[in-house]
Amino acid sequence: MAAKTDNHNNLTDFFNEEYGSLRSYVQSKIRDTSERDAEDIVQDVALRVFSRPDDAIPVTNVGGFVYNAIRNRIIDIMRGRKERKLPSEDIDRQWREFAEFFYGDADNKYSPKMEIALKKAIQDLKPAYRDIIIAIDFEGYNYKEIAEKTGIPAGTLMSRRHRAMSELSKTLENVKVLSYET
Repeated sequence: MAAKTDNHNNLTDFFNEEYGSLRSYVQSKIRDTSERDAEDIVQDVALRVFSRPDDAIPVTNVGGFVYNAIRNRIIDIMRGRKERKLPSEDIDRQWREFAEFFYGDADNKYSPKMEIALKKAIQDLKPAYRDIIIAIDFEGYNYKEIAEKTGIPAGTLMSRRHRAMSELSKTLENVKVLSYET
């Protein structure tokens, strides 16, 4: 019984001390898509490690074990990823459609200045918000696909996108007001 407690304590201590390093490790390995939020990957691995059966073999090299588990999780994500490359003209069309989401069918369609403001506003979002916007609105994923790949519940993803859209709307409304004043 003491070995199980020692194993759990060693893993807990390792995650507490090395959490930032683990996130940096994940970020150094994958950077390019929304389903690859480093913190989510580290937390997923931690959950799996701490969910191991009590009768599992004790971990002797905690660092090696955790980094290997993270590497394996990254490989799983990379294998399950769908390639969705869009021609640049399609990306431009998607930016226009996305920008028009904020204006509807109004006579005052967005300007190139507004498109730049939209791109900057998306870049300035929290990573989780930015990632869901890019995945849903630009890469063409649906909530179910993202949930399956990341393990994040679809409801959480929907909430993140809703909050992201709200932030974008406020930011772009401020840009719109400023452009009318100048």
